[in-house]
Amino acid sequence: MTQVVDGYRGARRRPRPDARTVIGVVGEVLITLGVIVFLFLAYELWFTGLYTARAQSDLKSQLRSEWALPAPSTPSATELPGEQPTAPGSPAASPPALIDQPVPGDAIGLIRIPRLGANYAYAIVEGVSTDDLKKGPGHYPGTAMPGGVGNFVLSGHRTTYLAPFNGLGELQKGDAIVIETRDTWYTYRVTGDQTVLPTAVGVVLPVPNKPHAKPSQALITLTTCTPKYSASHRLIIYGSLESALPKSAGLPPALKGV
Repeated sequence: MTQVVDGYRGARRRPRPDARTVIGVVGEVLITLGVIVFLFLAYELWFTGLYTARAQSDLKSQLRSEWALPAPSTPSATELPGEQPTAPGSPAASPPALIDQPVPGDAIGLIRIPRLGANYAYAIVEGVSTDDLKKGPGHYPGTAMPGGVGNFVLSGHRTTYLAPFNGLGELQKGDAIVIETRDTWYTYRVTGDQTVLPTAVGVVLPVPNKPHAKPSQALITLTTCTPKYSASHRLIIYGSLESALPKSAGLPPALKGV
């Protein structure tokens, strides 16, 4: 005979999943999501670092090859506009900065920051496009070149692609930032820092945040995202040129004993 249950002929109650089943399903979902997040982080931190390490190796090799060639007997580059700095503390006796027109995507020199370790040395790329910054710290086109009067502006990643500017938050007033070019060590000293919105483009002006000011000193500005793992703001490090030392004279004082 057909049973009548709760007034419904032939109806059967479906078994309800118990708590252990629900917990098991939720656990599997969380594990899957965790694996996806782990793989994403591995890509962001490890794989992108491999890409940059390879690019840095190529750029440093490019610099070594260029610097090994005989220096041209006559300057083939254009002297940067403006007079040499004459303000107190600026290198009035420094030789004028002579540079070739930089090629986008090529290396223009090396940046060393003693506070960030003896092995800290990154090739600087000409350009700040997404592809440029994957290779290393990038130089803002149109801003001053190393040692030149005006604002030498660099940007770099803080958490991915080897995170070359990860340690900028550790810098203090007076810390050295050394730029190595073919013939010269340029030593800048940190003068201050600032946190701004990404729209604050005044930091890259020849005189930072002063649109109508005429530059009279050689300055440096480093920019990176802040806080870490966020692009909501920019951390800005400002500095000014302390000295320009010919490489034939040996290491600059800032790098001795590092």
